[in-house]
Amino acid sequence: MPKVVVIGAGIVGTSLADELTARGYTDVTVLDRGPLFATGGSTSHAPGLVFQTNPSKTMSAFARYTVAKFNALTHPGGWAFNPVGGLEIATTEERLADLHRKAGWAAAWGIEGRLLTPVECVALHPLLDRERVLGGFHTPADGLAKAVRAAEAQAWQAMSRGATFRPHTEVLGVVDRGGRVTGVRTGDGIVDADIVVCAAGFWGAQFAKGVGLVLPLVPMAHQYARTGQIAPLVGRNSELAEAGLPILRHQDRDLYFREHGDRIGIGNYGHKPMPVDMSALLAESAGEPMPSMLPFTEDDFAPAWREACQLLPALGDSKVEEAFNGIFSFTPDGFSIMGEHRDLSGFWVAEAVWVTHSAGVAKATAEWIVDGTPSTDVHECDLYRFEDVARSPQFIMTTSSQAFVEVYDIVHPAQFRTALRGLRTSPFHHRQQELGAYFYEGAGWERPAWYEANHALAQQLFSHGLACPQRDEWASRFWSPISIAEAHVTRERVAMYDMTPLTRYEIAGSGAVSFLQQMTTNNIDKSVGSVTYTLLLDETGGIRSDITVARLAETTFQVAVNSPMDYDWLHRHLPRDVTLRDITGATCCIGVWGPLARGMVQPLCSDDLSHGAFKYFRALQTYLGAIPVTMLRVSYVGELGWEIYASAEYGAALWDLLFDAGREHGVIAAGRIAFNSLRIEKGYRSWGTDMTAEHRPAAAGLAFAVRMDKDDFIGKAALTGASEPRNRLCSIVFDEPTAVAMGKEPVYRGDECVGYVTSAGYSPTIGRTIAYAWLPAGAAPGDVLRVDYRGARHNARVHGEPVVDPEMTKIKR
Repeated sequence: MPKVVVIGAGIVGTSLADELTARGYTDVTVLDRGPLFATGGSTSHAPGLVFQTNPSKTMSAFARYTVAKFNALTHPGGWAFNPVGGLEIATTEERLADLHRKAGWAAAWGIEGRLLTPVECVALHPLLDRERVLGGFHTPADGLAKAVRAAEAQAWQAMSRGATFRPHTEVLGVVDRGGRVTGVRTGDGIVDADIVVCAAGFWGAQFAKGVGLVLPLVPMAHQYARTGQIAPLVGRNSELAEAGLPILRHQDRDLYFREHGDRIGIGNYGHKPMPVDMSALLAESAGEPMPSMLPFTEDDFAPAWREACQLLPALGDSKVEEAFNGIFSFTPDGFSIMGEHRDLSGFWVAEAVWVTHSAGVAKATAEWIVDGTPSTDVHECDLYRFEDVARSPQFIMTTSSQAFVEVYDIVHPAQFRTALRGLRTSPFHHRQQELGAYFYEGAGWERPAWYEANHALAQQLFSHGLACPQRDEWASRFWSPISIAEAHVTRERVAMYDMTPLTRYEIAGSGAVSFLQQMTTNNIDKSVGSVTYTLLLDETGGIRSDITVARLAETTFQVAVNSPMDYDWLHRHLPRDVTLRDITGATCCIGVWGPLARGMVQPLCSDDLSHGAFKYFRALQTYLGAIPVTMLRVSYVGELGWEIYASAEYGAALWDLLFDAGREHGVIAAGRIAFNSLRIEKGYRSWGTDMTAEHRPAAAGLAFAVRMDKDDFIGKAALTGASEPRNRLCSIVFDEPTAVAMGKEPVYRGDECVGYVTSAGYSPTIGRTIAYAWLPAGAAPGDVLRVDYRGARHNARVHGEPVVDPEMTKIKR
């Protein structure tokens, strides 16, 4: 049985010890520098609000498990979880509309919730000023966690199975040999371990540096205050119950409220970010009850107090009697950080975890350690999800501070950060700026969403009958009708797309073929010049990624992937006779697609680009003009054409060469919105959005990419004899031309929520929005559904795939 050492006895460490011992890993030692179980970390002062609804399905699943587990805990001191419910109120029309969106998430993720009128809000929380409230959203299963009690109760369960907890034991470092952990070093000596898990909270990033690991998190101070006695609450709550009113969020003013007997606790996110200097922490917190509490900054709280008194007038007869600035961890994207160190086997992290998600994160981490794969998709929390740029100190500080500011903001799904832009640009960036590109950002890359240079063309097309339905104000943000015209021109003529941000690796060496055969589901061992669409699966058969593999030589492959997590997965399995290189930044790519693509490109190339000579899903290394290129005849938009790759130094010349050649064919530059619409028309999935490791190939409609007759590959055993999936990814088409979806909307059959939308785009080809949705396996073409978009329900029908050009005649010509 492996020896496990967990660093940190807060809510994450105790939850993890419980989850590990429940799975048979009973030789667990939990070490903490503080006392048990109010150790002095974030758990010790956490206000304990648990709201389950989150735009992330994963984070909602973590919170749901936390609620279920905490509800079942027992503690002699009283409750560990009080399900008083949650109430989020709107005081602006924009927030009210967003509560409808949040109600949609709750329905999609299986969380009970109900939208309320102002009268119903006041009935639930009588302290509210009825005149200020426009409506609310009530989730009855949410509530208050008594974090220290929950930690202690889980620790007792772990100890009953053999776990040991040692207080006042600071871990000074990790001991390792041959790339594996062998223990930890403390002031009292070495504690042997086969597995070490860092669950040290906001100390975690500092500790991880000692093993060469960057954890992108920032300890941030957050204000919390308790009032004096509030007259309407006197006698309302027993000392044991502590609270009876639902926890309240006033996100329009960055505030939340909970009862403490006959007093009110107020949390404030409205102040400026307060990053904590860990080197000065002990000195700055010396006068406070614990290291995770800093002195209260009254001036920062003054505006919050005024707003609080306006919403809850009864507060006006009281004042703040206790207050502090408590420390929590923030990350650049708001998600936790989980996973095993790639270069130090056995060293794991479970960091940046709030009480809300603690038991869920602990369960997933324990499954990962014991079983090899968590049962919940965790790609949003993966330790290796961050690009190199996102691990820089400046990026971590800037983006984590922005995450603090946006905790309660209404964030649009197409809203991208404004700070630290322009960090990664393709060689075509200058030309794109000249064409008036509006840029999205992803993985640090600037990605054109549409081009203002196409405005006049769009107006001309609309005046000649191309449909351009009106969109509501929300759906129109960070969007332009120009994108409809760009997609239409791609189908009718030809367009150029910047595909440079598509991450690509070179895999080479004498063992490259056998390595890729082991790692992927499809047959890679084909002739030089072959291109293969295939999948990376985990051991349970879940889809880790979908990739495209081009065989450029006998032992050299170019592999297009989705994220840095693919590099991590491949690297962990890499044999000695194979090299793996990220070549993205050294290369560039232009997608040239449309019925006129061959007429545009063939004059530039001495090789025959006809369909007979250069077939679909083949690669060719050749020249366009004087520029050496690699052309892949693949098309994510479902049209004739190629991904054309070149070394980055040729990028600017390649763009100009192609653009000039395309003028007589009416070529345009087109952006990401058109690209997304076209790929949805063609039934092409996007990993991380449409499918994740929670889904198997057959359910995602990707069984064609799995060759069960080839030799063993990762995940094959799990797929052998697998039962039929309960849910499938389906294309649905909206009935009304003006209907919109943006992802994560619940899908209803009658009054029953039966699934949710993953991604959607307006199709200029059929004049309506097409979406993907996870639906019951029995869903069939023609089935009528209703999709809830921010409170408005629109009819849609299941459609066969692909919706456009099912015979593939556009691509294979």
